[in-house]
Amino acid sequence: MQGFEILIPLAPFLMVVAIIAIPAWLKSRDRREMQKTLRAAIDKGQPMPPEIIEAMSKEGARPPSTAARDMRVGVIWLAVAIGVAAAGWGLSYADGDSEIFYVLGGLSAIPGFIGLAFIILSFFNKNKG
Repeated sequence: MQGFEILIPLAPFLMVVAIIAIPAWLKSRDRREMQKTLRAAIDKGQPMPPEIIEAMSKEGARPPSTAARDMRVGVIWLAVAIGVAAAGWGLSYADGDSEIFYVLGGLSAIPGFIGLAFIILSFFNKNKG
């Protein structure tokens, strides 16, 4: 088990890479398989349905953000902020040290303000959908 100590500080960075790289790799693999299937169909002379072509061209496109989606995302971010602040309060209550509450309370301001920004944007979003 010697030599594995280096993985401890690298673990968070490796997780971020894994969280980003694995879904991207899976998506590219699915797209490659779909293209292989389409090439085989074209080689055999089968007609190409317009739905498939439309689905392939729209795969990466995102629909425009709606006010309801902005509100939902904002509420989720606020819930995360409240959860982090509550964890800080609970830990400070159990430990008797108020310093952890101030640290986690300050840390919870980041998702809290992100959520507040999304909620404010939901009121100004013209796409009410």
